[in-house]
Amino acid sequence: MSRLKEQYQNEIVDAMTKKFGYKNIMEVPKLDKIVINMGVGEAKDNAKLLDSAIADLEKITGQKAVVCKAKKSVANFKLREGMSIGCKVTLRGEKMYEFADRLINLALPRVRDFRGVNPNAFDGRGNYALGIKEQLIFPEIEYDKVDKVRGMDVIFVTTAKTDEEARELLKQFNMPFTK
Repeated sequence: MSRLKEQYQNEIVDAMTKKFGYKNIMEVPKLDKIVINMGVGEAKDNAKLLDSAIADLEKITGQKAVVCKAKKSVANFKLREGMSIGCKVTLRGEKMYEFADRLINLALPRVRDFRGVNPNAFDGRGNYALGIKEQLIFPEIEYDKVDKVRGMDVIFVTTAKTDEEARELLKQFNMPFTK
């Protein structure tokens, strides 16, 4: 069992129950899933870029990535419906806690000039979105083998009803929010 999941089961449930006064431990919010999304707009011209993005994403998450296709045609972007323009991975269970642990404790501190993540990037329903500018911050990616620096979106989906509950949950996971 991952260290983060053990911590959740032991300490976080108690702390959250004290702070919000839950009557039942099933009311305590928990991490539902983490979705990592990588948009590769240049893939419409060069399919090899999408393949390397998928390989990077699979290395980082340890799970197979799904190709995302364009839903609409946009003439200004020379984009047709059905073209492959990105990839994503949805993590749940053990792999989700493992990835969250690596992101918070290994990858984020490696970001240049890192002062913390935005504490206001919640969507109003208890989900948190985080943008990463380069995939190089993950230890699994070898710097010499990178063809292009790509960013990605990481979305933490929680069972929390409000942003305040979700913020407290992520704070308990040691998410480095700016003050």
